[in-house]
Amino acid sequence: MNQENSSSYPKYKQIIDFMKEKIARGEWPIGSKIPSQRKLAAMFDVNRSTVITALEELTADGLIEGKMGKGTIVINNTWTLLATTPPDWNVHVKSGMHRPSQAMVQDINESEFNSNLIQLSKGELSPDIFPKNKMKYAVEKVAENIEVLGYEEPKGYFPLRKELSAYMKTMGIESSPDSILIVSGALQALQLISIGLLQKNSSVLLEKPSYLYSLHVFQSAGMKLKGLSMDEEGIKVTAIKRAGPQEGQAILYTNPCFHNPTGTLMSQKRRYDLLKECEEHQLPIIEDDLYRELWLNKQPPPLPLKALDKNGHVLYVSSLSKTLSPGLRIGWIVGPEPVIERLADIKMQTDYGSSSLSQRVAAEWFENGLYQQHMETVRTELRTRRKVMLNALETYAGDVATWTNPEGGFFIWVHIQPSISMKSLYSRALKRGILLNSGSIYAQETGSYLRLSYAYASLPDIDRSIKILAELIRELQV
Repeated sequence: MNQENSSSYPKYKQIIDFMKEKIARGEWPIGSKIPSQRKLAAMFDVNRSTVITALEELTADGLIEGKMGKGTIVINNTWTLLATTPPDWNVHVKSGMHRPSQAMVQDINESEFNSNLIQLSKGELSPDIFPKNKMKYAVEKVAENIEVLGYEEPKGYFPLRKELSAYMKTMGIESSPDSILIVSGALQALQLISIGLLQKNSSVLLEKPSYLYSLHVFQSAGMKLKGLSMDEEGIKVTAIKRAGPQEGQAILYTNPCFHNPTGTLMSQKRRYDLLKECEEHQLPIIEDDLYRELWLNKQPPPLPLKALDKNGHVLYVSSLSKTLSPGLRIGWIVGPEPVIERLADIKMQTDYGSSSLSQRVAAEWFENGLYQQHMETVRTELRTRRKVMLNALETYAGDVATWTNPEGGFFIWVHIQPSISMKSLYSRALKRGILLNSGSIYAQETGSYLRLSYAYASLPDIDRSIKILAELIRELQV
């Protein structure tokens, strides 16, 4: 038995060997920041004192060094003693064009794969809702008829675009297959728009708060985000006027159906007024309609902005990630044909098209009516989950918070009163096995807010976690 595999081999030695190996292989190059003590303790299932012992020995060996405000950094490796100085990859990492996510967002992204945590952060359907039998049927149907899996045409698999054209007609959007581009999720749609249609230093006007503040898809392409205030009907049209003329190009991004993170549903009148205002200012619109099918009380306003658009003013974006499966990586953009052709060309340069197999499976879901059947089941499940979370909030947190009662989507927007340290709440909740999304990652700059998802966690976990959260909030208010 290897020493490392022996139960008698000290844990701190295992940590040292692990880190030395990472450094020696160049996986942790000079200048890189090593994982935090908390993460290392979790990885090796030890307390932090064991981690500290390992770090002290590595520091004595001259491999790592703690730097004020930067954490613990790799400062040496065996190659620096035996050969020429290796490249400083840390310089390249920091100089890349794409900006990194916020530290808290990175932490949340990692923690969302920890099955031991109650996931109140995930904007994703529970595995319990995944339609396993229907998906097997769709995949088997595709397999029966498959002959070859090559690259698709630039705009995507034609039968899928044809099905989507018919599907969107049911919501008032007239779009031929030629005006549809298949993409690998809605996020890729935004990336293509940012690099294919906008100049550097363009302005992106959007709701504040907004999910896009937690990402850097536009900022990494050199765009400036400008927040617009909201009310219970969506973006305030007057906020566009107050924003005034923008330098260079500008575009408006909006999430009108069950807005992420607030759950707001834009009224039909506001949609008319918003489109009219944007047309007058020659301000193109990106309509992110990912949550439209997740209505729970009643169908949302029957006309998306794109359905009201008679002049090709709106780019419509949606996907199957929130309603069916994020693993399919299937989304789409609807817009004027010259725009779609431009974006299709860039997508071909980027990845030569979305998964051919996934596109065929998606087409099967629409062609055989499986998708709408599935959505009826999803709505039933989400109604139950929303009710459990709202009841839990009323029972345990009625004296410390207020919240929205969303008509659809995944999220309840919670306002904690009075204000507390959200960083402390996040940390304490994590120690109790609960993962949260603080309002701060959506640029909610005033007050204490949480975005709670009822879509993923089990019903007992939803109730238990809200009870624990209420207790933690009271502790922090003292």
